[in-house]
Amino acid sequence: MKDPYRVLNVPRNADPALIKQSYRKLAKILHPDRNPGNPQAEQRFREVSEAYDLLSDRAKRARYDRGEIDAQGRPRHPFRGFEFAGDPQRAEGIFGRMFGGAFGRGHGGPGGENFGSGGAAFGFEDLRRRAERTASASAREARRRGADRRLRLEVDFVTAARGGRQRLDLGLGRTVEVSIPAGAAHGDTLRLKGQGETGALGGPPGDVLVEIAVRPHPVFTRKDHDVHVELPISVPEAVLGASVAVPTIDGPVRMTVPAGSNSGRTLRLKGRGIGAPDGQRGDQYVRLLVVLPESGDPELEQWARRRSYDVRRDHEPR
Repeated sequence: MKDPYRVLNVPRNADPALIKQSYRKLAKILHPDRNPGNPQAEQRFREVSEAYDLLSDRAKRARYDRGEIDAQGRPRHPFRGFEFAGDPQRAEGIFGRMFGGAFGRGHGGPGGENFGSGGAAFGFEDLRRRAERTASASAREARRRGADRRLRLEVDFVTAARGGRQRLDLGLGRTVEVSIPAGAAHGDTLRLKGQGETGALGGPPGDVLVEIAVRPHPVFTRKDHDVHVELPISVPEAVLGASVAVPTIDGPVRMTVPAGSNSGRTLRLKGRGIGAPDGQRGDQYVRLLVVLPESGDPELEQWARRRSYDVRRDHEPR
């Protein structure tokens, strides 16, 4: 895999917040649901997910930066430590058994190098490097990471806004409890490490990528981190003002409707919205809807006849 820093388009000294921000931006653009039938986008999405998996893990990132593991989390130089402390005779004995005694007998190598007297150190290093490359290639071919799986999890509006836990069926009789972070938005993807397909020949398992699908709410709608609701009020409440109960994601709260309020007037409940990554919360905006009583109210009809007024004056052409 490519360098994870380049995959996420972040500098090597990027802090975790910048890495997460870049990952979420790229994942939203490259998500398979937004690019159906596009194998290039699917491959790029997989690379972005794997890069974030490595860089979001502090220990893995530190080992990668030190050169101990590669971009896929595998140890580098599996033959490191296979040294003979400058002892050509020991090397000659071991490699002689490995290569049919050719090592140290004056046989020339493929490039004409002499593995015998005076050339043992060079010959050993050459063979060691070749053996390392062969073993590494064989190990990569044999031990393959399991494939990732993609699942969809429907979450109600309030759970997505406030955070919570929900069971997810992985199939084959397996279920897990998924932690929904507060402020989860429709289309966000959660990663369940090690819950994907089994790896080949002892390779690590893949992950499960869970796409969040937030169900619409009959009262609440979301815009960024703010919550919007429409609240019906009666004519007396609109004319005289009142203290009314308003639903919020945390439960009902009391709010004052100012006297003389019209339909369409919007009031704000500060800090009653959805939590943001910086720890702040959005607001809730309440749009008032004045609702007339059922027809047949004689007092209201008499009031209307006595209090006729022009509400469309400002809409007349001039």
